[in-house]
Amino acid sequence: MAAVARSRHPGHCARRPLPVTSLFRLADATPASRRRRLAVPGPPLTGCEQRDSTLTVCTLDEKSRNPSWKAIGYAAPAAAAAAVEQRRPASPSRRPLEDGVVETRRMDDNALLRSLVEKGLAVKTGTAAHHTVQCDAVVVGSGCGGGVAAAVLASKGYKVVVVEKGDYFATEDYTSLEGPSMERLYEKGGVFGTSNVTTILFTGATVGGGSAVNWSACIRTPAEIREEWSREHGLPVFASTAYAQAMDAVCDRIRVTGGCEEEGFQNRVLRRGCDALGMRADAVPRNSSEGHFCGSCNLGCPTGDKKGTDTTWLVDAVERGAVILTGCKAEHFILERNAGGRGGRSKRCVGLMATCTSSGITKKLRIEAKVSISACGALMTPPLLRNSGLKNRHIGRNLHLHPVSMAWGYFPDSTAELPGKCYEGGIITSMHRVTDRTIIETPALGPGAFSAVVPWESGRDMKERMRRYARTAHAFALVRDRGAGAVDGEGRVRFSPSRDDAEELRAGLRRALRILVAAGAAEVGTHRSDGLRLRCKGVRDADVEAFLDEVTIEKGPMYPGSDKWAIFCSAHQMGSCRMGASPRDGAVDGAGESWEAEGLYVCDGSLLPTAVGVNPMITIQSIAYCLSNGIADTLSH
Repeated sequence: MAAVARSRHPGHCARRPLPVTSLFRLADATPASRRRRLAVPGPPLTGCEQRDSTLTVCTLDEKSRNPSWKAIGYAAPAAAAAAVEQRRPASPSRRPLEDGVVETRRMDDNALLRSLVEKGLAVKTGTAAHHTVQCDAVVVGSGCGGGVAAAVLASKGYKVVVVEKGDYFATEDYTSLEGPSMERLYEKGGVFGTSNVTTILFTGATVGGGSAVNWSACIRTPAEIREEWSREHGLPVFASTAYAQAMDAVCDRIRVTGGCEEEGFQNRVLRRGCDALGMRADAVPRNSSEGHFCGSCNLGCPTGDKKGTDTTWLVDAVERGAVILTGCKAEHFILERNAGGRGGRSKRCVGLMATCTSSGITKKLRIEAKVSISACGALMTPPLLRNSGLKNRHIGRNLHLHPVSMAWGYFPDSTAELPGKCYEGGIITSMHRVTDRTIIETPALGPGAFSAVVPWESGRDMKERMRRYARTAHAFALVRDRGAGAVDGEGRVRFSPSRDDAEELRAGLRRALRILVAAGAAEVGTHRSDGLRLRCKGVRDADVEAFLDEVTIEKGPMYPGSDKWAIFCSAHQMGSCRMGASPRDGAVDGAGESWEAEGLYVCDGSLLPTAVGVNPMITIQSIAYCLSNGIADTLSH
């Protein structure tokens, strides 16, 4: 007979969210050298029990080790160190972007100006308020959109400046140390919560942006989505031959492969469960070799096998003279009046104002450019455009997140057919489609993230969960959401799934649990606050169905009226400055140009008209490729 366990968090934790924005912030890592690695010991924080459990597995000693890792079977940092050591050349090598990167965080005014001139930029220093830099194109952001745009424009002979507020890390800098890596590679130190406490948002904040920390899935824009965007949104670019060719060019440049020589534990579980149920599990293409067996790419790939923009498009851009300013934050675009502007645009963009985060640089940067491109992502582009004075009502609206709900299954070491540990192997190598809007994939969860998302029932229960960490497989349901959130300002995001979205998620979560049971899990459950779980030994079909009937999709802990809650996760943000056939339909036109300001473009996930329904990296890079070629044509005229 199956046993269904339900429990609640004790005390205030049953109704209030944990202080998630501090769960991974172990230390404010200040680089001690120019070639810093992501390893920073720091004092533990204090707080409620669940946060303490997270810190127990994240806090490092002076040698970047943690005594609890052996007990929970965790060895990813050691594997990363071995991979780095194996690749280390006999003599120090030049980083891929060395010739073009200007790391402002360690500079003063004189060093900055000298470096900019050495990189071939025209610099003026005549004012007390700012330094002036002149170029053909300024790109804000270095991720999937910005990296591609910089490469395309530089390849046409234009002088490009990329502005990136994050730091530059090369392959040998990546350590797979969860706390310090999250702190330096992700926005808000790795946990960015919506203001209505429904969703945790993961978005990159380093050179390469999301492409440096994503899970490698390279799925082309589905044909039906391309047709929908063309037909229903008046955006023919998506149905064009040029877009199909752009997807080919993108996949070729980031070296997408379609197979996987050896799957890791979690993907084996997904495939085994689907096989047992007679369901299909599709292989997921990746921007790595078929033999890539790394489960730490979400913390920067320590083997260098994954091909993000930091090792592909940005390298191309730098080889053609582009300059990348790191530790440099965009403040606003510079807009001037534009009487008789193209398409009725009343303003013209002539560049960007930016601030270097170094205390040694006393003046702002005025970067004058013929075209300006915002490519800082769906969470950061809207505040930047608003700060620049743009008023279009679609800026910051229509936000889609691909909300995710996770299921887990515990597989004892005795499950010989499924060897390995949850953090080993490619993160996403298999995918199961539930409906035309919902898919199931597997996540990357280090021990810190694991301890933060599982429900707290008691100290004894948490200790047991952590002991089983390495053999606990997770699978998540991801929905192509129709409900829309909003970006209200920098760091202020609202999102709630629609009722229809919640029903899709529930069906997907139930399917994920069925797959885990069919794969042979000893116990399965969800991350709902009451700890709903099913012990599977001797389970009957009726018991499984009774358990699945109890599965629900709950809102966040701040919503009244229920003693249960859950938090969604999102690593895909889209649509907050969407393309449209007119200013009534979108914030930018079909060429990515602002309806209000001539010469100001958007090239990131924010311009997608709806959620795409699959991992969006190929879609974002492909539309950026199309749009930046169009921008180059505009410059040539």
